[in-house]
Amino acid sequence: MHSPSAVAVLWIVGYLSLTLLPLLVLLLHPAPSGRGFWTEFSVALGFIGLAMMALQFILTARVNRIETSYGIDILLQFHRYTSLVAFFMVLVHPVILFIAQPETLQLLNFPQAPWRARMAVLGTLAFLAMVVTTIWRKPLKIPYEPWRASHTILAVVAVGFGFAHALAVGNYLGLFWKAVLWGGIILVSLWLIVYVRLVKPWLMTQKPYVVEEVLPQRGDVWTLALRPLGHEGFTFEPGQFAWLTLNITPLSMREHPFSMSSCADRADRIEFGIKAIGDFTKGIKDVQPGTRAYLDGPYGVFTTERYWDSAGFVLIAGGVGITPIFSILLTAAQRKDDRPFLLIYAASSWDDLTYQEELDALKEKLDLSIVYVLRKVHDDWAGDTGYVDQALLEKYIPLHRGSRHYFVCAAPVMMDAVERALFELNVPVTNVHMEHFDLA
Repeated sequence: MHSPSAVAVLWIVGYLSLTLLPLLVLLLHPAPSGRGFWTEFSVALGFIGLAMMALQFILTARVNRIETSYGIDILLQFHRYTSLVAFFMVLVHPVILFIAQPETLQLLNFPQAPWRARMAVLGTLAFLAMVVTTIWRKPLKIPYEPWRASHTILAVVAVGFGFAHALAVGNYLGLFWKAVLWGGIILVSLWLIVYVRLVKPWLMTQKPYVVEEVLPQRGDVWTLALRPLGHEGFTFEPGQFAWLTLNITPLSMREHPFSMSSCADRADRIEFGIKAIGDFTKGIKDVQPGTRAYLDGPYGVFTTERYWDSAGFVLIAGGVGITPIFSILLTAAQRKDDRPFLLIYAASSWDDLTYQEELDALKEKLDLSIVYVLRKVHDDWAGDTGYVDQALLEKYIPLHRGSRHYFVCAAPVMMDAVERALFELNVPVTNVHMEHFDLA
């Protein structure tokens, strides 16, 4: 099966099946007698919530076969929303039980409650802490690395206590084979945490990279060039990204996602275009050649390689969003791609056009048209000004909208505006590809 859409649908069906199958298995044995509908409904919500919590570990494990169907950004958005759904079910489960059986309210007396109730309370509190620190991480000013570590710990605690609670209650997991089935699901989930946080980082230490040079670019962007140390490195599809760990062990969980900006066919030198906008990125200019680095990748579906039969491409970039698009154009030139490319590149000013000289030089090697859109200009500027809006897009994109694939990478505000404009211009939704980088 080679259709990306068909594979994506298949994974959705698989997710729903894995969510509901454990619950359906529980129904193979008669339910405990003397319990009403609302009590059983409450229990069903609890089990579905627990299954969804366990599946979150798969969504965040960077499984290549799943990631290549959607992209990590979409998977993480799905992870966030389904986590909230699971949390809602976990909360509603005891609320319905308290209403249907008011005598169960005494289980909230933590010091005197049985351990099965204590484990439910502890698991729910861990889940609550995980949700709160995720939604309000930035307002609470929680640094990314400590948040990520605590997020993992809280997730393990929530799932572990949730399963222990269900096992201790025993109404549906009293049979050995049912307990083994659910135990297997939980163990697989926990193994994924161990693999992602320990095993995979250890494997990365076996294939280190070294910083070859750091080069300044326009727009306060720095090119970080890496060379594989003692191995062949990896090739990637133009437009993809990798998680970078710099000057520390990958076991520390201090990694950051960046798009490759170099030609995808060069495994001996991998480059990243990094804009100095945060604590980590502002220090890139000071990184010394010879510094050790580690890469986890490549990842991402923001690549023209998936659309080899397209008549051409429209590439729309804003600011440092040019990075993956630059890789796309470099690779196309290397491979002597004869299809037309239209690049619409928006920036604050002329000096903020990263790779401007290199892009203009590529017009000699590609059927490439470039439209620069600047917000701050001098009197002698004869090009486009302002923002990439519907009028500007209508002026430049082909009349036959569906003959091209459109790749957009920019700040969220610009991406939303471009997406709406393309929709109004009747560009097929399936032909529009966005690169979001809200991965934290």
